[in-house]
Amino acid sequence: MDMEQTKPHDRSSARSSSPRSRVDTIQGAEGKAQIVSEQISRENQPHNAVVMQLQRQVANAYVLYTNYKHYHWNTYGPLFRDLHLLFDEFAEAVLKTSDGFAERIRMIGQDPVFSPIEVSETASVKSADRANYTMHDMVAEADRNLLVVIKEMREGVRIANEQDDPGTADLFTQAVQIHEKHEWWLRDILEKRDGLTV
Repeated sequence: MDMEQTKPHDRSSARSSSPRSRVDTIQGAEGKAQIVSEQISRENQPHNAVVMQLQRQVANAYVLYTNYKHYHWNTYGPLFRDLHLLFDEFAEAVLKTSDGFAERIRMIGQDPVFSPIEVSETASVKSADRANYTMHDMVAEADRNLLVVIKEMREGVRIANEQDDPGTADLFTQAVQIHEKHEWWLRDILEKRDGLTV
């Protein structure tokens, strides 16, 4: 009987203290989240190796995109249709990767590069050389640029893992597979076994 009488009383006292404890819990959680956010931002200053790797790939993506559009517009010869469509497909794919890298930079507390001057200064790949007039030269140039990007992205995975940043490591891992596939296709196009290329 005594136990039955104390149960309702216990429930009502728990009910009356519950809203305040929830507010304390929420405020405590928000405070902890703020602390973690500040720590991440402090760790990811502009000259942090992870941030610099991400910025470089935003810039590289824009340069690769404009290069692919240049090749797309200037394709000619017996492989015209295939190469014209291929370079446009590559351009679209690389542009999508730029968004992922830029959003990751914002997520960890920095601003992505965007101006043509910043992109030019940050990118490790160069704009297409207008002197490369043959299709072979264009494909070879695209292939060389991809090898640079692939090497850097693999390095980005390593650096991100060293800094306990699995989100960035995963982003590099996904993006590098796109570029590896494109490089494979370009490498095969450069093979001289098909009787079409010279």
